[in-house]
Amino acid sequence: MSNRFCIVKKFPIFAVISLILMAPGLIGLLALPFGFNFFNMDVDFVGGTSMTFDIHQEVTSELSGSVIPELVEEAAGVAPSSVQKTGDNGEQVLIKSTKLDSEQQNAVVEAMQTEFGITDDDTQNISDVNATIGKEMQTTAILAAFAAVVLMLIYISFRFELTSGLAAITGLLHDLLIVLSAYLVFRIPFNTTFIAVALTILGYSINASIIVFDRVRENRKYARRELFEDTVEKSLWQTAGRTLNTSITTLLSVGVIFIMGVTSLRQFTLPIIVGIVAGAYSSLFLAGTLWVKYRNLFRKNKREKAQEKARAQRAVPAAESAALAQPQEAKAEAPAQAQPDRQPQKVAPKKVSKKKRKKHKNG
Repeated sequence: MSNRFCIVKKFPIFAVISLILMAPGLIGLLALPFGFNFFNMDVDFVGGTSMTFDIHQEVTSELSGSVIPELVEEAAGVAPSSVQKTGDNGEQVLIKSTKLDSEQQNAVVEAMQTEFGITDDDTQNISDVNATIGKEMQTTAILAAFAAVVLMLIYISFRFELTSGLAAITGLLHDLLIVLSAYLVFRIPFNTTFIAVALTILGYSINASIIVFDRVRENRKYARRELFEDTVEKSLWQTAGRTLNTSITTLLSVGVIFIMGVTSLRQFTLPIIVGIVAGAYSSLFLAGTLWVKYRNLFRKNKREKAQEKARAQRAVPAAESAALAQPQEAKAEAPAQAQPDRQPQKVAPKKVSKKKRKKHKNG
């Protein structure tokens, strides 16, 4: 235990890494109320035009990723925000972009008919999505996430304690901000799939944190005299293997979907991958330590304070004795090296009178 890397004591390092990863998402989120939009908002949130065509052939990743987007941009002068494969047979394509006027819409229809040999009957839907619908979706997404967070806080506080619930919620906010950073940096279309991504990450991350908290509670039953910080450190190492194995297994399955899937699936699985990595990181390096920090701030009892005071008092004499031992050892070795070897002194024999010798002999 003493030879291992101390996760709890290295919290400042992990906190700095988290702040760097969260910074883009946090800046983009705080800039929205001031009219600055750094995200790639899709039609679902900001309004625009939605067009659906039946091209009578499978919509491959090449078609949805490069061919159709280039075709739409050339015809309408506007790059589509997303091109998705739809329909039961996978032969329908859904094109979303910012609002197009009638001339731009007709230009896109003509370009699609020329490219894929389709007719007017194959143009299944052309509609304008009002921005007010996007606002309703934003409100719904916020309320859903808020309700999920509140219910999780109540559940964790009931099962463990309030400080552990605060630590878990802080970890969830950390994971969501990193996912938002991925949306901003990789220019992933911000649409209704974000709601599914957010709720998925919330459930996955909270499960990993609860595993750690449950091990802390079990170890606490048999280590009452141990500092809470040491119990958390031990519990983190005991659950590290399980956390990593679960995350890697999930990443393998999601990664296959990301590699083999079409563009719409990639836009969904990429933030999922980022969220899984962020959830594993927060549950291992942040959640347990945050519990320690919140507990020290709000709930440290007298026994724990006495334990820390006794530990500090034991540490001071040990340091002082180690410091005093070095000069004494040097002082003890110095005379042995400085003093020359002494010759043994000659002892003169004691003289005895003849009268005493004679008396001793007769006796």
